[in-house]
Amino acid sequence: MMNVSRKRVLFWGGVLVVSVAAVWLYLYLFLLKPEGRGPAGPPVPAAAFQQPWTQRRVLALGIGDSVTAGFGAQPPSFSYFARLVENPPEEFPELHGVCLKAVLPNLEARNLSVSSTTSDQHLAMQVESFETQPAELLGLVFMTSGGNDLIHNYGRTAPKPNAMYGATLEQARPWIAEFETRLEKMVTMLRDKFPGGCHIFLANIYDPSDGLGKPESVGLPPWPDLLPIHREYNAIIERCAAKHDFVHIVDMHAAFLGHGVYCTQPWTPHYRWRDPHYWYNVNLEDPNNRGYDALRRLFLLEVSKVKDQIASH
Repeated sequence: MMNVSRKRVLFWGGVLVVSVAAVWLYLYLFLLKPEGRGPAGPPVPAAAFQQPWTQRRVLALGIGDSVTAGFGAQPPSFSYFARLVENPPEEFPELHGVCLKAVLPNLEARNLSVSSTTSDQHLAMQVESFETQPAELLGLVFMTSGGNDLIHNYGRTAPKPNAMYGATLEQARPWIAEFETRLEKMVTMLRDKFPGGCHIFLANIYDPSDGLGKPESVGLPPWPDLLPIHREYNAIIERCAAKHDFVHIVDMHAAFLGHGVYCTQPWTPHYRWRDPHYWYNVNLEDPNNRGYDALRRLFLLEVSKVKDQIASH
């Protein structure tokens, strides 16, 4: 009798362990979004930040939406723009002194970006109203634009320009063309407002669906043409950077793939074995602190590529 009772205890104990493990595995793979800890994104070689690049006055200017405004960064000094300009006190040891203030001793910073804004608002409220700068000043512009054009209203209203959620590709084509015209106007106008020269660092648009394009998996209305429209917007940003030697693309899209809503699923195409963690805020629209860390590293890498041009201006 004792042996039978013991076997039953072991059997049901084993069933309990397997059940708990199965529930935990399901939660991890399909519901939980672990953010991880520590640094995120590519390493930034400190050697490029050891000596000043120029003694000129330089303005670091933020243009765009909530990504550049730093929505959700805790504390606010952990936004990509703030950390790009100056290291916070809690900076990772390997990035102490790796920031713009370390190499641009006469740096000023202004962030005109506003959360929830669309590209037409960036043109009208941030770029057109920005005053022409003195000729002795060099401009470094950091910009995210276009993402809210795609997602605004999340299907609660019929698709329209700058609130395109749910549109078909054919329906969206004129709105996509308007974005290309608008972006061209923004970058050329910014160039003209810096007669002393400028470099514009323009991020493309990331994809929290990790390339799968299934908004219904997070409770949003289906959008069959989400990815084709998203690709069109990113193609416009690429063409803009290719057309102008003062515009430099920051590939936020590629860097964030695998860190979205499917970050825990090893069978998905962009799974990140070294860092299978979530880089987005709970709103899906903005980075979390690790995402902002990764993004400032992407911007720092692109700025460091043109340090010799900055020095020669």
